[in-house]
Amino acid sequence: MVRASAAPVAAAYAQRANPKKPPLCGYSRPVNYAQLLFPDFSLIVCGYLVCRYTALNRTVWEQVESLVYYFLFPVLLFQSIVRNPLDLGAASSLIGAGILLGLSGIALAYSLPYLPWLGRRIDRRDHAASAQVAFRFNSFIGLALADRLAGSEGLQLIAVLIGVCVPLFNVGAVWPMAKHAKRSFAGELLRNPLILATATALVANLLGFTLPVWLEPAVTRIGAASLALGLMAAGAGMQFGHLSNAKTLAVAVLSIRHLMLPLVAFGLARAFGLSPVQTTILLAFSALPTASSAYVLAARMGYNGGYVAGLVTLSTMLGVVSLPFALGVLRRL
Repeated sequence: MVRASAAPVAAAYAQRANPKKPPLCGYSRPVNYAQLLFPDFSLIVCGYLVCRYTALNRTVWEQVESLVYYFLFPVLLFQSIVRNPLDLGAASSLIGAGILLGLSGIALAYSLPYLPWLGRRIDRRDHAASAQVAFRFNSFIGLALADRLAGSEGLQLIAVLIGVCVPLFNVGAVWPMAKHAKRSFAGELLRNPLILATATALVANLLGFTLPVWLEPAVTRIGAASLALGLMAAGAGMQFGHLSNAKTLAVAVLSIRHLMLPLVAFGLARAFGLSPVQTTILLAFSALPTASSAYVLAARMGYNGGYVAGLVTLSTMLGVVSLPFALGVLRRL
């Protein structure tokens, strides 16, 4: 995770002059990715236990989710993107691979009702609500993991992927449900704080804007808080009670999320000739658990939020398997 600095402003200047710590993905020795993921998933478990067995119940965590989503997390995204100058030429291959990965996930998810054997076993309304589980991703886990894998470079790369994929995935998630909710589709997208933060940060980076040194410690602390609280909020939102409904659909969307997309990412990394760090970030991005807010979107638009919450819960648990598979197996091929 992003670590808050306790040093004064003078130390921040000194930190800029020091060489960067080598990323884990650049090490020649084997990396235990399951052990690397443990701190982040332990926070998810902690959030689940605190929500279920203390007075800090869902009423409290709903407010925490709002704080993280509308303030803390956008600040972290902005800082991650503007921290270092962005070379669009160098990042263009990663951006192209990320967009194609996202389009592949959307296409696979929405093709399910039209497949000969699966189509007749899938309820169309449940599919409209849960298809998003196959391609959306948990940004909190992604940013925390990227920092642990590749430091500030990893944070910037995955922040760029989030910036280009969040609008795409929001379109893919909202479009099939919008006609039932009678909401402004464009308005839903333009009010998304993650889209606003990433678009603003990309423009600021390209214009050469950097955060003042005196402001960096406060912003870094906000980023650290967003990751810790975001991971715990993901755990607090986990539900198990609805997983028995529509098992075929559940297996299909989760197979896309945790098996097929990492394989697609592996092929795209080879096709685009990505660097080792870019390949690591793309593979991690492809194997992330689905977005914890997926069930909120489904419930808000009048669908079976409980069923989607069950899928989110199972996806979070499957991330413990899919991330080591992508990073420890596919990356070594």
